[in-house]
Amino acid sequence: MAYVPKFMITPALLAEVEQAAALRERIQSAVVDLAWIPALQKDTRNRNAHASTAIEGNPLTLEQVRALEEGRELSDPAAQPKREVVNYFAGLRYVEKNATKKIIRQADILELHRILAGEVMDQGEAGAYRTIAVRVGQYHPPPPDAVSGLMFELLEWWNTESAKLSPLLSSAVLHYRFEAIHPFADGNGRTGRALALWELYRRGFDTHHIFSVDEYYWEDRPKYYAALDGVRRAGEDMTAWLEYCAAGLRLTLERAWLRIQTFQTGTTEKLVLRPRQEQLLHLLRDHGSMTPGEIWEALGVSRQGAMDLLRPLLDTGLVEKVGGKKTGRYVLRNP
Repeated sequence: MAYVPKFMITPALLAEVEQAAALRERIQSAVVDLAWIPALQKDTRNRNAHASTAIEGNPLTLEQVRALEEGRELSDPAAQPKREVVNYFAGLRYVEKNATKKIIRQADILELHRILAGEVMDQGEAGAYRTIAVRVGQYHPPPPDAVSGLMFELLEWWNTESAKLSPLLSSAVLHYRFEAIHPFADGNGRTGRALALWELYRRGFDTHHIFSVDEYYWEDRPKYYAALDGVRRAGEDMTAWLEYCAAGLRLTLERAWLRIQTFQTGTTEKLVLRPRQEQLLHLLRDHGSMTPGEIWEALGVSRQGAMDLLRPLLDTGLVEKVGGKKTGRYVLRNP
C-alpha cells in the first residue's frame, strides 16, 4: 500500500514557503565562492549537533560542543553525552557525503542510525529496526512486525513522490512520518531530524550546508513535541505541522542571513555569534533602534553585559550607533 501524506496548502503555509524560498535565494547569491564558507559550515555543524542532541536531553552547552568538534578536551564530561555529540558529528558527515544520492534504501537508514546511536542506546540495537513495542508519551507507535513494511512504503514515497513537493514540505513530511513509525528502539528523534536535513540537501535547498533548523525545535521543545502530536490528534492531517516547520525554516534562514552578514564585514577576524548576540540582532531588527537601557532590560543583563555583547557587533560593523553621546541608539547596519 502506497504512503500518501494528508495536508492542505493554506495561505499561511504558502506565505511561509514563499518567504523561505526568497531568503534562500538571497543567501545563495551572497555565499557564492566566498572564502569564509568553511567557517560558516563549521559553525552550522556545531549548532546542529548541539541542538539535535539537546532536544533529547544532552546537557552539553554549545561551547562544549564546539570544543569537541575541535578535538579539545572537556573538563570532566560524562561519557554518554560526549559520545552522543561525537556520533552526531559523524552522522552529519554521512549525510553530507551522501547529499546527492538519488535513491535512499533501508540499508542507508540503518547505517545512519548505527552511526548516530552507536554505544548510546538505552535499549535495542544501533542500526537495526526495533523488535519491541515502544511508547512515546501517550502515543503507541506501530508494532515491531509492521516497521519494515511501513519504512519500505515511506522510502518508496521519498524516492518518487516527494519530488513533486517543495523541499520544505517533503522534508517536513519525511520528518513526521519517520517519527510516527518510530522504527528504532531508541534514537528516533536524532535520526528523523537528520533525515529531514538530508532531504533539504538532496533537493539542493541548502547546497552549502549553512543553516540549522534544529535550533528552532530545541528552543521550544514543548512546542515541537506538541506540533508532532498535533498531527495524530488531527487524524494524520499534517497541515498545521507543515505550517510549523515552514515557519521554523523561514526563521532559521533569517538567522543564517544575519550570520552571513557578520562574515561579510570587511574585518580579518570573523565573528561567530553567541545566542545572546543573535537575540540582540533580532531585537534590533524588530524595533528598528534601541537605547542601551532598552537593550539590557530586554536581554536581562547588566549594562556591562550588554556592552560586552554589543562591542564585537560594533567592531565588525554589523551594528552601529546613531545620535549623540547621551541620546545615542543602536541600529542594524544596512546590508
